[in-house]
Amino acid sequence: MIFGASSFAGSLQELKENVGSIELYVPKLGIYNGSVLEKKELERILDEMSAYYFAGTVHAPYSAADPKYPAALQVDTAKMGDREFTLLEESMSIANKIGSHVVVLHPGRVGTEREKSFASMVNNLKFLASLAEDYGVKLGLENKEGTDPSNFCCEAEELSRTIEIVNSDHLKATFDIGHANLTCGGDSEKLRTFVRTLQKHIIHLHLHDNSGQWTEKYDGDEHMVPGEGCVDFSVLKLLSDYRGVYNLEVFSLEDVQLGKKIVEKALYS
Repeated sequence: MIFGASSFAGSLQELKENVGSIELYVPKLGIYNGSVLEKKELERILDEMSAYYFAGTVHAPYSAADPKYPAALQVDTAKMGDREFTLLEESMSIANKIGSHVVVLHPGRVGTEREKSFASMVNNLKFLASLAEDYGVKLGLENKEGTDPSNFCCEAEELSRTIEIVNSDHLKATFDIGHANLTCGGDSEKLRTFVRTLQKHIIHLHLHDNSGQWTEKYDGDEHMVPGEGCVDFSVLKLLSDYRGVYNLEVFSLEDVQLGKKIVEKALYS
């Protein structure tokens, strides 16, 4: 298995010693001045990735309520214009340059008219999937947490339906086990059902922990190190044919190191 870590967990040099893949988290890479890509800064990061011979994935900009998130990089896939399409295409270009096969996208936000917003998201995803084909990458549409119902695709059924309507080999699923745990209220059996429902579409994994319930901090999406919350990581055994990256979406190198041990124990004990 290939463990990965998000780039905000440590320096590339530190992560190189602990994982076999890095997910370049575009909103926190410091490569944008507003919504304008700073190509020199990007090239510096790409050169560093190249020097360490990293496999990698890319997390594209998305819509976030967090005040620390860069306002100019907000992207709601249910409501997109030229700026948003350019931002996501640039993430695909970055993925192409590092030889990545996966670009993580978030689903859109539920608008005042749910069906119209959903139809708009699907149309946008169809266009994005055609761009992904041009860049030789696949988009991994991520399930969001049910503790924040303003997002589409919190439930496995809706995410599966979205992927099937778009009907492209270049749009699949990023299974975020922490988000799914919140959607399932910390119930392991519901989490297993979630995995089974989404299983055939999964090309990428995000691994982190939480308490399975809403909290004032990030709607409960606290990205704890595996083992600190109630996520049953043994449900990953259901993905017996999965050969992609097990990406630890945690905030420190120490959490990456501990998370690897917890996940391995859950999978192989």
